[in-house]
Amino acid sequence: MIHYFTLKNGIVQQAHGTDFDKNSVIWVDLLSTSENEKKHVEKVFNVELFTKQESEEIETSSKYFETADEIGINLHYLSYDFETYQNEVVSFIIKDKILITQRDAQLRTFDETAKKVKLGKPQDGDDIFLLLLDARIDYDADLLEIVTANIGTLSKEIYKAKHLHRDILLRIAKLQDTTIVIRDNVIEKQRVLSAMLKSKKFPKEDLDKILIMNTDVSSLLEHSGFSFDRLEFLQSTFLGLVDMEQNRVMKFFTVMTVIFMPPTLIAGTYGMNFKFMPELGKTWGYPFALGLMILSVSTILFFFKRKKWL
Repeated sequence: MIHYFTLKNGIVQQAHGTDFDKNSVIWVDLLSTSENEKKHVEKVFNVELFTKQESEEIETSSKYFETADEIGINLHYLSYDFETYQNEVVSFIIKDKILITQRDAQLRTFDETAKKVKLGKPQDGDDIFLLLLDARIDYDADLLEIVTANIGTLSKEIYKAKHLHRDILLRIAKLQDTTIVIRDNVIEKQRVLSAMLKSKKFPKEDLDKILIMNTDVSSLLEHSGFSFDRLEFLQSTFLGLVDMEQNRVMKFFTVMTVIFMPPTLIAGTYGMNFKFMPELGKTWGYPFALGLMILSVSTILFFFKRKKWL
């Protein structure tokens, strides 16, 4: 489907289809379009759209490039509901002040930008691209805020938990993975913004906006780094608490083993079938053996408590 926006007499209008006037169009949005629709757009606007392979290239040169009359940009948009996430590739072409976008997924930031475009007064495709980029940076900030809130909740659970479970560690790992993915997306935008600042194709009045967005992106990178450090700290805390719990268990079994070693030795000694064992023939032999066992246990307990091992 093709959505496009036109600017006539200062009024922005949205329409659908392929019946557009090149002279009034400022934004063409291609959403899961057919090959025929793509060829039509290429012919009308004299551009070469990105192939799927070109859009997904990871080299820096494929993220942003310029020619004499065209700018090409490829960015990953993170689609995330905190259960599963997926990186969607979005391609941008700016030529003759017209913005052409290619995507295969319905994205919230595009819908929000479309509303702003209809309510505002963008002059050309450059302005719309900056609106889209700004909306995406705000969305990344929202994702990081949600991650931060989840880290805070998880931290309270760890400190209040009487028993630590495996799912807590898995949740920490999941948040770490999410933070890394968000950070990768933000770094990608920082590279594009840096390239835009060096470009001479954007009007001077746009440079201040680009600088502000670049500052916002730098803040997001710092915030994501801080969130990752918090998660590493929580992971270390969790593993430390698990080790302490395991040490307590091992300590208990060690103490019980040591306590019962002397009684076991005594019982084993009197369980030997030697003919001459004087205590076996005495009436006080059994109480004597029990008393000896109790005395040995009491001595060990007293020694452990004095050493503060219990």
